[in-house]
Amino acid sequence: MEIAAQNLTVRLGGAPRVDRVSLTLRPGRLVGLIGPNGAGKTTLFRALAGLREPDEGEVVYDGRPLAVLGRRALAKRLAYLEQASEAHWPLRADHVVALGRLPHRRFGRAVLPSDAAAVDRAIRAADADGFRERPMHALSGGERARVLLARAFAVESEWLLADEPVAALDPAHQLGVMETLSAAARRGMGVVVVLHDLTLASRFCDRLVLMAQGRVVGDGAPAEVLTDAAAAAAYGVTLARADSHGEPLIAPWHRIDPTSGETL
Repeated sequence: MEIAAQNLTVRLGGAPRVDRVSLTLRPGRLVGLIGPNGAGKTTLFRALAGLREPDEGEVVYDGRPLAVLGRRALAKRLAYLEQASEAHWPLRADHVVALGRLPHRRFGRAVLPSDAAAVDRAIRAADADGFRERPMHALSGGERARVLLARAFAVESEWLLADEPVAALDPAHQLGVMETLSAAARRGMGVVVVLHDLTLASRFCDRLVLMAQGRVVGDGAPAEVLTDAAAAAAYGVTLARADSHGEPLIAPWHRIDPTSGETL
């Protein structure tokens, strides 16, 4: 399924948070949506997932608007992981993951073996097997984040839109999640992630979409998007570059004084 935003504008409080964005997403690639705080990334994500109706323009799925495709059909084909989702419910972790199977189940239908198998696969993919039977309120923030990622995996959809999926994780689990998402894209899934870590974004993503002030200001391969000029304009930082085991390594290094343009 191809997802396309066509001249999309979303206003919050009368001001455009997403401003005339046109973007086409195709499965089989890991796409990183990057940009400074307030750039409009989460608002765009919610519009792409059919959770926020645009004020202008539209989102189409294989050329069909949501009104034609239907919300139930979209829920089976697209999983959305919200940013910093709270999950202090008195439910076991594996029961929370099982909620990801709801789009595939009819009301009142018993859990099928295929649902249980999907939950197991999702828990393993998110490296959450060690605490699957513990209640959510007894988990750390990083453990809850992995359970919620597993819930998104359990949908086994064509698309996954994950808003900052590694923000609460330690470095080892950040790498593990990014490796899992990259592998899913190589298998043909469409994966779009909001990231603030430019090092992870440049290393794992096939394509980066850079937003600033509600608009797309860069779109392409990481090396094409994360230029010194783009980092200075969008983030107000300089970038440090190195090579690690034959791969480029990019990291923000100095802040830039907005008045003088000099590094701080």
